[in-house]
Amino acid sequence: MTGTSNLASTLEPKRLGLLRELVPHATTIGILLNPNFPPADNQSRDVQEAARAIGLQLHVLRASTDREIETEFESVAQHRIPALAVMADPFFLTRRDTLAALAARHAVPTVYSFRDFAVAGGLMSYGIDLSQAYRQVGLYVGQILKGARPADLPVLQPTKFEFVINLKAAKALGVKFSDNLLSLADEVIE
Repeated sequence: MTGTSNLASTLEPKRLGLLRELVPHATTIGILLNPNFPPADNQSRDVQEAARAIGLQLHVLRASTDREIETEFESVAQHRIPALAVMADPFFLTRRDTLAALAARHAVPTVYSFRDFAVAGGLMSYGIDLSQAYRQVGLYVGQILKGARPADLPVLQPTKFEFVINLKAAKALGVKFSDNLLSLADEVIE
């Protein structure tokens, strides 16, 4: 087996920990996942285990359509869920503007999987550097086109991770980041 792994869905426990540090008083945190995404069950299991380890209850929200996303954010407001983690998923990535806008409208601090969410107005993100992952894919394609046998190439994993904080979103939500979280950030958007 060869190729690249983006590890995006395996970073859910880390994102949950960052969210917990942001809202330490929260006893329940919501997670939004796409039930049609193949790794969804693993994501849910991993984040449930992480939540138990730090004494959190999870409110699992499921959405695989635009309408379901809106409905689940209404549910977040109705249940007064104090924070939300959006699970890594290509479907959600393509709806980053909508997700950031809904989180702002419903005033829920939210962590996302990729920097693109924070750039789109989301509060914070933790994940791989997508440009590095794309470079790895390009390098592999180049090696294969030059005659390398795919079976001889190892599976590459990302080596660069990004924690991005959007202070403009934080101000709009009335969220204050601790000095510790700010010091951990690779990028702070002002």
